[in-house]
Amino acid sequence: MRFLRSLHPLLSAALFCCITMNIDAQNPNLTVNQDPKFEQLLTEKRKSNPNLSYNDRYKIQIFNGVSETAKKTLSEFKQEFKDLDGTIIFNTPNYKVWVGNFRTRMEAERNLPEIKKRYKSVFLIKPNK
Repeated sequence: MRFLRSLHPLLSAALFCCITMNIDAQNPNLTVNQDPKFEQLLTEKRKSNPNLSYNDRYKIQIFNGVSETAKKTLSEFKQEFKDLDGTIIFNTPNYKVWVGNFRTRMEAERNLPEIKKRYKSVFLIKPNK
């Protein structure tokens, strides 16, 4: 019963919005004005969340384990390999450090030997979509 009482104002608000909205879907002369900062925000979001649009790229996994060690490993990696991106992925129960954002397997394999010199459990991956 409590659930229905809390839902009633939401349904009323939704109904009010639907009634008062002016839907003009058939207008062929629609103009969209986008703030230039919007694209910049999207770019930053893509950097912070690599799963959005880069699932078809190759990565190199350099660590698999506990959170604190993953953070330390990523920090050390970023200091040594400034030109490569890196991120921490949580895959129950472990944290993984993935580096690089390689378009092709060959590009990833070119970077693998240099990274293997510094990190022991290194291997090439292609994350699932």
